Order: sequence, then structure tokens, then C-alpha cells
Amino acid sequence: MNAAVIVAAGRGTRMGPEVDKLFLEAAGRPIIAHTWQRFEDADCIHEIVLVVRSGMETAFREMAVRFGFRKPWRVVRGGAERQDSVWNGLQAVSDRAQVVAIQDGARPCTVAALIRATIDAAQATGAAVAAHRVTDTIKESDDGVVIARHPERSRFWAVQTPQAFRTDVIRRALAAVRERGARVTDDTAACDLIGQPVQLVESHSPNPKITVPDDLALLEWRLSRINGPSRTAG
Repeated sequence: MNAAVIVAAGRGTRMGPEVDKLFLEAAGRPIIAHTWQRFEDADCIHEIVLVVRSGMETAFREMAVRFGFRKPWRVVRGGAERQDSVWNGLQAVSDRAQVVAIQDGARPCTVAALIRATIDAAQATGAAVAAHRVTDTIKESDDGVVIARHPERSRFWAVQTPQAFRTDVIRRALAAVRERGARVTDDTAACDLIGQPVQLVESHSPNPKITVPDDLALLEWRLSRINGPSRTAG
């Protein structure tokens, strides 16, 4: 069996001090409800763990009832940093889970084919990450003012979620992070500490994450195409 850990413990300060981006409405539902739905519908995922801020547990339980989520799920509290939240989520994953997919709560457009592809790649190699090729020309600056270098963009990939791992691999990797007092910006970076290669899984369709207010219009459009007219409001 396979599990998903949906990290939904952040507030997203770039949206504004009084805005909880995960509960913004798009295509008739909160953003986080769409993200949850993607994994509810994925036949390769058998249980879901949601990592949430303290005090938000009831809101997620009510959401499960409102939208009829039936796949086994549980809610756990987040930690001080994202890596701590993921660690807390992993502790709640069933011992029977062979592979775990870790997903940003604010990335609601991940299609089932991409979830399946990252799960399959992680099963085969130990770790995998959804990513897309960088198409913009990349420049490097040392001081943030002038260009210092002109790297070849064909070598660069922008990583997304899901990031999938054999469960024992990601537990060992994050345990190493905690033992060394390290700080990582995503879960694949933890794999460097244990020498675990991470396979790139190319994302061929838009898989945006809501970060700033202008992202909402793009998400609305994309969700309407994924969901169709039958799945908007709950």
C-alpha cells in the first residue's frame, strides 16, 4: 500500500498577513479541498495524512464530511519548520505503507498520472520528484544587481510535488537531517545526507502552487479544466 502526506500547516505570508491561502475558494472549493481530492481520487494512494496547524483539526474534519472524502485519513499537527511537519506526518503513516508521496497543500492541480508516475519511480529507485524543465534563460548573480554567469538552462529543472519515497528511505533521510541539526528546503535535499539518488519525473501538464494573490486566477482556470462542471462546490 502507499500513503500521501499533505503538508497544510503553513499560512503563506506572501498572500498577506490575514490570508490563509489554503482556504481561499477556487472553482467552488477551498484550495486544500482540491488538493485532498487529487489524492482521494488517485487509485495508487490508499491512505492520507494531513499535517495542519494547531487549532485547525476541526476545520479539516468538517471538510472531510462536506466533500465526502472516504479514503482512510488522519490529521496531525505541524512543526516549527516544513521538515518538522513532514516528520510528524511520517510518524502517522501506516507501517504497511511501502511508498509515501509528500504533497504541498497549496498545489491543487496535480493530476493522477503524475502521482502514479512518481509513486512508481520511487518504488523502483527509492526516491522521485515531480519536476519540469526550465524554459526561461537562466542568469546567475553574486550581488543581485549584475549578471555574473550564464549557465546552460538544459541542465536545470524546477521541482514540484509530489515528492515520493520508499517509506524507509525518507524516514532515514529526515532522521539524518534531525540528527545533524540541518535545514532543508524540500524533502529530496534530505536524501543527499544518506546518499540516496532522486529520480526526476517530468510533469507534462501545469502543476502550479498558489504563492501570491495573482496565482488564484491561474488556479481557477486550471481547476475548472481538471474538475469539469460536475465537481465544483461541495
